[in-house]
Amino acid sequence: MTDIHVRPFLKWAGNKYRCLNNILQFLPNGGRLIEPFTGSGAIFLNSVYDSYLLGEENHDLVNLYNYLKQEGEAFVPVCQAYFTSENNNEAKYYNFRRKFNSTKDLKERAALFLYLNRHGFNGLCRYNSSGGYNVPFGRYAKPYFPYKEMLHFINKSQHSTFYHGDFRKTFELAEEGDVIYCDPPYAPIMQDSNFTSYVSKSFGEEEQIILAELAMKKAGKGVTVLISNHDTDFTRHHYREAELKQFSVVRSISCNHHTRGPVKELLAIFRS
Repeated sequence: MTDIHVRPFLKWAGNKYRCLNNILQFLPNGGRLIEPFTGSGAIFLNSVYDSYLLGEENHDLVNLYNYLKQEGEAFVPVCQAYFTSENNNEAKYYNFRRKFNSTKDLKERAALFLYLNRHGFNGLCRYNSSGGYNVPFGRYAKPYFPYKEMLHFINKSQHSTFYHGDFRKTFELAEEGDVIYCDPPYAPIMQDSNFTSYVSKSFGEEEQIILAELAMKKAGKGVTVLISNHDTDFTRHHYREAELKQFSVVRSISCNHHTRGPVKELLAIFRS
């Protein structure tokens, strides 16, 4: 990985910063890049298209991204105000987490989301069954405030539309000549690995299959679709109509010691 790439301003499990070179080289030319699973936006931030449609089912991500796009640099100090030594302790963190879960003020919620992301455990984003954010305190000496990364995001966002919705709806918006890049919650490597979503809804086998079917349909209509996932018998079977690229990635955010070493990934490319 070279330093020419831009890091996302959010910590994010499974973000594509570590494997940008493996993915960017296969992104074809096109007028618009669509991402149904935007996450921290590593691909968006490091690709070159005229415009972007960035879908995401996590409402808090879309809310934060829209505030940065609409208010620009003026919104950065609103977020930075939470990054003080006085706020970097367990009591303050849980107080802000309760505030985040109860506030109706979307601007405050957006700024708190960044605080929680940078101060919470292991860069996780997790919600309970009631939709409450429940990531524990991370105990970092001095959480980094991503000032320059946010400024880059603001600049890039001016050519982007952030869309809150299910991946199926995002696919419906794709037109001939568009490029779709998908980074869904991954299919499990092993039977005991059951992480399926960053939001309260699950993303299981049925959704994995639907995603592959949508990719094949859109490819038949002039839309190139790329999907990242674990390299497993399951994914290879459902991506059998695609061109497959394999590479290894070292996982840096994982609660499971089995997935902290090199992991085999697939990049499936569906095109007409």
